[in-house]
Amino acid sequence: MIGKVIKYMRQTNNISQDKLSLKTNIGRTTISDYEREKTDINFENIERIANICGYEIVFKNKTTKEEFRAKDIERKI
Repeated sequence: MIGKVIKYMRQTNNISQDKLSLKTNIGRTTISDYEREKTDINFENIERIANICGYEIVFKNKTTKEEFRAKDIERKI
């Protein structure tokens, strides 16, 4: 599932795998493997790709409706 999300974020912003590779310092074949779900991806790389593609990761508690962003996690702890 995360591979499809990564591909969607990249394609909706007209960013090639090569360009994303250069901007994130993640190998192009690794990005391809992430998108095809051939390789597991860590959260740091998900966040890096999301930021480059103009997305922000937001966590929302379904019960309390509390929201926080991944970048704010250090302030929550």
